[in-house]
Amino acid sequence: MQTNRVIVFSAVAAAAAAAATSWYSVRKLSNYSKPLIKQPEAAEQAAATKVALVINPSKSGADEAREAVVRVCAEAGLEAPLVLETTKDNAGQDAAREALDAQCDTIIAAGGDGTIRAVAEVLEGTGASLGILPLGTGNLLARNVDIPLDDLHTAALVAVRGMVRRIDVGHMKLQLLDGKEADHAFLVIAGVGTDADLFDDTNEELKSKVGWLAYSEAGLRQLLGQRKKVSFKLSGDESWQTRKVRSVLFANCGKLQGLDFVPDAKIDDGVLDAVILSPRSAAGWTWILLKTAFRAKNKIPVMSFYQTSGVSLRCDEPMNTQIDGDPTGQVNELQVSVNPSALRLRTP
Repeated sequence: MQTNRVIVFSAVAAAAAAAATSWYSVRKLSNYSKPLIKQPEAAEQAAATKVALVINPSKSGADEAREAVVRVCAEAGLEAPLVLETTKDNAGQDAAREALDAQCDTIIAAGGDGTIRAVAEVLEGTGASLGILPLGTGNLLARNVDIPLDDLHTAALVAVRGMVRRIDVGHMKLQLLDGKEADHAFLVIAGVGTDADLFDDTNEELKSKVGWLAYSEAGLRQLLGQRKKVSFKLSGDESWQTRKVRSVLFANCGKLQGLDFVPDAKIDDGVLDAVILSPRSAAGWTWILLKTAFRAKNKIPVMSFYQTSGVSLRCDEPMNTQIDGDPTGQVNELQVSVNPSALRLRTP
C-alpha cells in the first residue's frame, strides 16, 4: 500500500511539474522581447536608363508581356530591353546576373513567384531595381504591393517607371535530411508543416486548369493531419520553447489570395512575423479562417503571432518546407532571418 501511494504521489508530482513547465514556457514566450521595428524608407523616383526583361517563356501571356515592356521602353525614350529567358534548369538567377553584367539598372521579372524570387535573390543588396510582370498562379508579391494582375501594359509601366521602394528580404536556411544545407530567399512567406504539405500535394494538372483554387482542394485533404512537436527559439531568447503545431509560418508581408492573413506584417519594417498554427481538428482550422476573414482582433489559442528578427526551429520528425508557395524539401532543423531594406522594388 505504501509503495502504491509513493507511485501515485510521484506521478502526480511529475504531472504537476510538466504542467508548470508548459505554463511557464508559454507565459515566457507571450512576454518575449519585441525587436525594434524600423520606419520604412520613403519611396524615390529613379529613372531607368537600361532595362532587362527576364521572362519565363512557358507562362501564359509571356509574348504579351514582352511586347508591353518593349512598348513602354520605346515610349520612355529608352533602348529596347535586353530580353533573357529562364530555363527548366535555371529559374532566372543566371539571366539576372547576365543583366547586371550588361549594366542594366532595372531588371524586370516576368513569370510566377518562383521567377520573381530567383531574380530578387541576385538583385538583393545591389543598386539595381526589380520590376514585376505577374504571370503566375499565386502572384503573391504583386498582390501585396498592388501591382495590377490583369493589365500587363500598366504593370509594365510600373516596372519601368514606377517609384523605387526598399523592401526586406527573408532568408530560410535549411538543414536537409541528406545532410546538405540550403539557403533560400523569400519575399512573401515561408513555412514548415501543413502549409508546405499543401503546396507539395497540389495537383499540377488541376492547378493549370483552375489556378489558385487547386490549393483549396489540396488544403481540404490536409485538414485531418496530426500536430507535430517542434522546438523553436526567437531571436534574443535564451531558451527553446516546445509546441505541438500544424504549421509555423514566417511572413515578410501578409496578404494571401485577398485575405490579410498576417495583418501586422509589413514588407519594409525590418522584422518577420512568425505565426504558429496549432489546431487539433477541422474546427480549429475553421476558427483560424473566421478570425482571418473577419479580421477579428481577439487572440485565439490555435493561432499565435510573434514579431522577430530571426527564428531557429527543430523538428522531432521530418517536416516539409516551402518558400512563397514553392516546396523546398523536408528538414529536421532550420533558421530564418531577415535582411532589412535589401531590395529595390518598383511599385505604383
